[in-house]
Amino acid sequence: MAMQIGVLGQGAWGRTLSGLFEQQGHRVQRWSRTHRTDPASLLRGQNLIICTVAMAGVPSLARQLAPVWPVGLPILSGTKGIDLEQQLTASQVWQQCLPSLRCVVLSGPNLATELEQGLPAASVLASSDAALAAELQRELSSDSFRLYTNSDPVGTELAGALKNVMAVAAGICDGLDLGTNAKASLLTRGLAEMGRLLVAMGGAPATLYGLAGLGDLLATANSSLSRNYRFGRLMAQGSSAAEARETLQATVEGPMTAKAAMVLARQHDLSLPICEQVVAFVEGLSTADQVLRILMERELGQEKR
Repeated sequence: MAMQIGVLGQGAWGRTLSGLFEQQGHRVQRWSRTHRTDPASLLRGQNLIICTVAMAGVPSLARQLAPVWPVGLPILSGTKGIDLEQQLTASQVWQQCLPSLRCVVLSGPNLATELEQGLPAASVLASSDAALAAELQRELSSDSFRLYTNSDPVGTELAGALKNVMAVAAGICDGLDLGTNAKASLLTRGLAEMGRLLVAMGGAPATLYGLAGLGDLLATANSSLSRNYRFGRLMAQGSSAAEARETLQATVEGPMTAKAAMVLARQHDLSLPICEQVVAFVEGLSTADQVLRILMERELGQEKR
């Protein structure tokens, strides 16, 4: 059955999902800040709202739309990040403003360019509302875009956000030409680091090894299509953070996510050395070589998750 879908945000991910679901026969309406129109006009007559707005824009958008949100209208959140001020994921921000909102999280190894080319991909729909997740799985899956479900939205969002930090670190590693062994070690420890925060925040450990965790990490940390990976690589090759962003001409969530992760790490008494060093490097407090030395010179001990 064709759905009427409103898509908030027309960056690379928003444009890709809009086109993908139109090809499936759904009726899609779009909104972007560049349109300079009221986003509330997009809410009327929809069966589903999809939000792909960058994390920095979600809190203000949720506050703006909360008073006029139609009763029963669900949202599919495709934003990856952690709000620095509130230390909340995107779906948590929406549900803070709209406590009764039916919400599903979309995450996984989804490089927008490949999806636009019609290449196959899989993703996960995570929600505490199993019926809604199953309905969207039926309506939005296709031969080339396979959707699975889980009941761990917080873990799914945290995994999707934190992998961007590890992708920045992977870009730094490759920018320094450290080789495959070093990068494999970095990503293995990065996955363990993601798991520590995910579990502390109430996520399910199994989520870490699914599409939103390991799957998304493998795609994002190994592809030049990944903005976060390219950002880290550009910086390791001598660009400043501002210059790297100017080159990419796109939002890079990893650095801000790393800062938010460090706030959460202090609250939960966690060690997140890769997040810590990404923050130091991006803010100019450490050089790439210093970051490498600090990570490699950590105290020897047993390998732990």
